Amino acid sequence: MSIVFFICLIAGVAYFVYRKQKERAMIEQVTPITRGEWSERRVVLKLLKAGINPGAIFHDLYIKKPNGEYTQIDMAVATKAGIIVFEIKDYSGWIFGDEHHRYWTKILSYGREKHRFYNPVMQNKGHIQAIKQCLRHNPGIPFYSIIVFFGNCEFKNITCNAPNTCIIYPHSICEVVADILRQPDANYGDKREIMNVFTQAACNGNDPAIVASQINSAAYYGRKTPRSTYSSSFGSLFGLGYFMRRLR
Repeated sequence: MSIVFFICLIAGVAYFVYRKQKERAMIEQVTPITRGEWSERRVVLKLLKAGINPGAIFHDLYIKKPNGEYTQIDMAVATKAGIIVFEIKDYSGWIFGDEHHRYWTKILSYGREKHRFYNPVMQNKGHIQAIKQCLRHNPGIPFYSIIVFFGNCEFKNITCNAPNTCIIYPHSICEVVADILRQPDANYGDKREIMNVFTQAACNGNDPAIVASQINSAAYYGRKTPRSTYSSSFGSLFGLGYFMRRLR
C-alpha cells in the first residue's frame, strides 16, 4: 500500500509541475512571468484558456496623457467587438462603493478597520479616456470596462449602472468576455494604430524612468485619499448604518 501511495504521490507532483510549466509558457506568450501582479497574470491565463489570441492581449501598459504624465493600465484586449480594459484589484474584506462616489471602502476585522481607495470605475474610465486620445484614426470604437476583484473580499453594497462596465469576481471573467464577444463587430479604422499604441505602451513598462514617473504621480494623487480608520472594539460594526449614510 505504501508503494502505491508513493507512486501516486510522485505522479501527482509530476503532473502539478507539468501543469505549472505549461501555464507559465502560456503566460509568457503575452508577458514575462515576473511582470505585474500575480492576479494580473491569472487574468492573462484565464483569457488564453478561453481562446483569446495572445497577440490581442496587452499587459501592464503605460500610456502618456496630454499633460505629460503616464497612466498605468493593468490590461487591454483588442477584440472584434471592441477594446476591453481591465482594472484588477486584490483586496480582502467587505467592499462598499457607488460609481458616482470618488472613494470606495473596504472593511476588515468585522468593522474594526476601514480603508478608502479610489473608485475603480472612475479609475478605469480615466484609463479608457487616455487610450481614446491615442487612437485618432479609430473614433467610435466600443470600449468595455471590467473591474475584477481578487482576494478574500465580498461585495456588500456595490452600485454601478455605467454602460459597458462590469464589476466581478475572477470566476466570472470568461463569462463576461464571452458576452462581449457576442456583441456586433466594431467598426475599426486603422487596426495597426491600435497595435502600435498598445505595443509601445507595453514597452514603456520596460523603461525605469517612465515607471518611476508613473509611481510618483500615483503617490502624489494618492495623498488625497482619506485616511484609514481603526477601532479596538466591535462597536464600529454596529456603526455601519452611519457609515453607509455617509457613503450615500
